[in-house]
Amino acid sequence: MNFSLDMLLQPFSHVGMVSKYAMLIAFIFLSISIACCTWRVVRGPMMEDRILALDTLYINAIAVIILLGLVFTTRVYFDVALLVAMFGFIGTVVLAKFLFAGDITK
Repeated sequence: MNFSLDMLLQPFSHVGMVSKYAMLIAFIFLSISIACCTWRVVRGPMMEDRILALDTLYINAIAVIILLGLVFTTRVYFDVALLVAMFGFIGTVVLAKFLFAGDITK
């Protein structure tokens, strides 16, 4: 199987040359960031580190979803990114309350 940069840039065919490389670089850096956050969630020494890494992880997921919306030129991805942002915020608040009070119903 021959691998070339043109095969990697095929989904970006509708955008300009500079935008192709900018989106590709953004995907690469976001992938690295997601890997680092996942490592911190798994290996975090304290619960606060894990919650912060999880918060950063969903923010990176929002960025990836928005980039996918730009690549595939559809608005559905932006709606999904908004939902992920809302659920991520609610999850962070619930986890912080649980960590502070030990119970989320108080």
